[in-house]
Amino acid sequence: MDKISTHLWFDGEAEQAADFYTGLFPDSHIASITYAPTDYPSGKAGDVLQIAFTLGGRSFLALNGGPSFPFTEAISLSIDCRDQEEVDRYWEALSAHPENEQCGWVKDRFGLSWQIIPRALPELLADPDRAKAKRAMDAMMTMKKINIAVLQAAAKAETTS
Repeated sequence: MDKISTHLWFDGEAEQAADFYTGLFPDSHIASITYAPTDYPSGKAGDVLQIAFTLGGRSFLALNGGPSFPFTEAISLSIDCRDQEEVDRYWEALSAHPENEQCGWVKDRFGLSWQIIPRALPELLADPDRAKAKRAMDAMMTMKKINIAVLQAAAKAETTS
């Protein structure tokens, strides 16, 4: 367990979520499952209470805490994708609400938000040529799933005045 880990609150789906996430990301596994020793507001004795798991080498905890605190977009997990193939793979696996997605952000079937970001995007946005960076950002703002080729073409485009 890392000194600091991310703790995720689920409404009875902690085990399903941990299984799904650990099956999706390399270097991931479930470390332990804690069962409730007694009845509690969101479950019964013997139910899965908490799961410790690792995603991509980082520690997470999943709690079956009940419906009181659903996920919001204020917190998201960001995936560093090396290429379009990886963007496409994670997008397919995680996108549960395509009509609501924007700028590389998706919400999965458990309500958790993810940013599926190709390495090329922050590189383009940080380009010292600010006009080039602006063109890349303007293109990104029109996208749901990030398309690296379209971003690169927009960044290279010259405007004539």
